Amino acid sequence: MKILVIGSTGMIGQRIVAELTRRGHEVTGVSRSGGPVKGDARDTATLAKGHDAIVLAISPPRDGSDPEGPFVEANRAAIDGAREAGTRRLIAVGGAGSLKTPSGDDLVDTPGFPEVYKKEALAGRLALGLFRQAGDLDWTYISPAAEIAPGERTGVYRIGRDDLLADPDGRSFITAEDYAVAVADELERGAHPRTRITVAY
Repeated sequence: MKILVIGSTGMIGQRIVAELTRRGHEVTGVSRSGGPVKGDARDTATLAKGHDAIVLAISPPRDGSDPEGPFVEANRAAIDGAREAGTRRLIAVGGAGSLKTPSGDDLVDTPGFPEVYKKEALAGRLALGLFRQAGDLDWTYISPAAEIAPGERTGVYRIGRDDLLADPDGRSFITAEDYAVAVADELERGAHPRTRITVAY
């Protein structure tokens, strides 16, 4: 496949590019800082032409910015740009804040949720709402576990839907490398169109 990765130099984006390249896909990496193509989600309509799929791997703000601000607008631009380019397959790197906890609350709404991540999580939840309205595209919004960090690539993970996944000790974790494996698997298999999934150990 010919795949456009927007946000290709980020912690998760660069691992998605590496995983897709490892599998023999033709990858165009785009980021605001360049590498190899300079651009952002607002350029999706132009950049995505001729691509089979788009991976949107941009990060929400963690600087106190309005959750309804530029990040949500970037997601909207990517959705509209995919339509304009005629690229129906779109995968979004999501957040864990909108996943349901055993109490029935979204993780971001639970007591003790770290304040430093709150605006980031709220922005991710708003972005998920945009994808859920895009019924004409084959989108998949992939939420990681509550914790994601660089680590080992094992190729092993579990898939859930809207509920937070945790191990028997109560930890919700996945490495960025195995998250990238899950993204690549979803692109190749197309098993979860028009839905949100989550991946964890």
